[in-house]
Amino acid sequence: MIRMLRFMLKLVVLVSVLFIGVIIGFQEANYGLKKMKGFDDGSFTAVFSIREGKESGDLEAVIFGETVNSETLEEKKKVLEEIYTYNLFTDIAKTLTHLLQNIFSLILPDHEHVE
Repeated sequence: MIRMLRFMLKLVVLVSVLFIGVIIGFQEANYGLKKMKGFDDGSFTAVFSIREGKESGDLEAVIFGETVNSETLEEKKKVLEEIYTYNLFTDIAKTLTHLLQNIFSLILPDHEHVE
């Protein structure tokens, strides 16, 4: 149990370090593009920045030039919930699974049915 906890801790730390490295790499690439161009262009925005909101004064995160705040996250959550409500492929897979289980239970009646 201790080994698994140590492994999970190492894994989380490693993934976090790699993720931060990727974000720093994006920032450096952005800086390099600006430097190569020779002048500051508004179309090259920072990869990640935090600023104070214009209307409410709350903190907003800007990721790849797109503003993310709690309202935006709530809207995206609602859209994902609507998408998740019915998945045709999952329904087809469940039907196919039950059909195959019934066929095999008829072919091999001596074995137990496991769900």
